[in-house]
Amino acid sequence: MNFFWIWNAKMIKKYMIIVLAAFFTAGILYVERTQIPVFSTDERPVAIYKVDTEDKDLALTFNISWGEERAIPILDTLKENDISNAAFFISASWAERHPEVVERILEDGHEIGSHGFRHDHYTKWEDENIKKDILTAHEIIRKVSDTTPHFLRPPNGNFDDRVLKIAENLDYDVIHWSINSNDWLNPGVDKIVDNVVSEASPGDIVLFHASDSAKQTAEALPEIISQLSSDGFNFVSLSELMSGSETESQEIN
Repeated sequence: MNFFWIWNAKMIKKYMIIVLAAFFTAGILYVERTQIPVFSTDERPVAIYKVDTEDKDLALTFNISWGEERAIPILDTLKENDISNAAFFISASWAERHPEVVERILEDGHEIGSHGFRHDHYTKWEDENIKKDILTAHEIIRKVSDTTPHFLRPPNGNFDDRVLKIAENLDYDVIHWSINSNDWLNPGVDKIVDNVVSEASPGDIVLFHASDSAKQTAEALPEIISQLSSDGFNFVSLSELMSGSETESQEIN
């Protein structure tokens, strides 16, 4: 009788281990599917790329690191299409040279985020140099715009765990994107429109550029806005999108 109980106890323990392992595996698969690092035991910082929401809201974001020809036409286009809540991630070295464009961005109601100072890959730098670049950009943007940025999109969208941790310690949220328009490649207006509209879903953060490399963005925007509006999407600010919703995040090495 004792032998039978011991055998059963061993079997129960074995099956419990199997069941627990199955639950853990299912949890990991769920995390990989949603890209939310629930099992991040060391609480590693993450980059926000999308918001989990049932509302058909999305945010338009623009990177600017150089040039003086494309930003104003893009701002004009947004204004003509009643969009006053985009986010512009500006390089501080560019902002120093074009304070009047920064002023126009704010006058039109858009948000300002930091795109760093030097437009180079943070992942190649030492920690102190990354911190110095973020802080230098912070002070310049604050001075030029009279606002304090809290969103950071690292130059080239390039970051790792070190960059994320440094940004977090400096009170920045790192903002990535879930839809890339690839407008800087100038693939044609129709292709830019399709890159965005065909992929749009609730909570998306859409990446555009307003540097001089983006020659077709201003022309593509009206059709993108029109088609997304017809599909029931609302254009909201990045702050509004993130407020009161669960952000989806990802760790990118």
